[in-house]
Formats: sequence, structure tokens, C-alpha cells
Amino acid sequence: MKNVSVSTIWVIVLCVLVISLAGCGYFAQPGETLAEGHRRHLRNLSINHQNMMRDLDVFWLSDTHSKNSIMRAE
Repeated sequence: MKNVSVSTIWVIVLCVLVISLAGCGYFAQPGETLAEGHRRHLRNLSINHQNMMRDLDVFWLSDTHSKNSIMRAE
């Protein structure tokens, strides 16, 4: 019984290693060059940063103009 469970674990580990070393395509899309991948990563970082700043503005309530001010920003 112990040999069966140990061999099953080894088979699972071996399959995971083979799939990960074969380049399953999780990080790189098929037909994508290194430059395109770099641009995609930079674009994703920029979008994530913009979303984080928008969320912080909503949290600090600075996303809308105050109605209490004499001067109106339009």
C-alpha cells in the first residue's frame, strides 16, 4: 500500500515537471516575441497602477469635487 502511494506521488511530480518544462504556454502566448511579451507586461503594469490609483481616490473620497467650495472646478 505504501509503495502504491509513493509511486503515485512520484508520477504526479514527474508529470508536473514535464508539463512545466515543456512550456505549457501559461506565461507566453503562442507566436509572441520577447518584445511583444515585454510590451504586454508593461501595459498590464500600467493598467494595474491606474486601477490602484483610482481605487485610492475613491477610498480617500478625492474622486469627486466638493460642493462646499466657493470656487467651482469644472
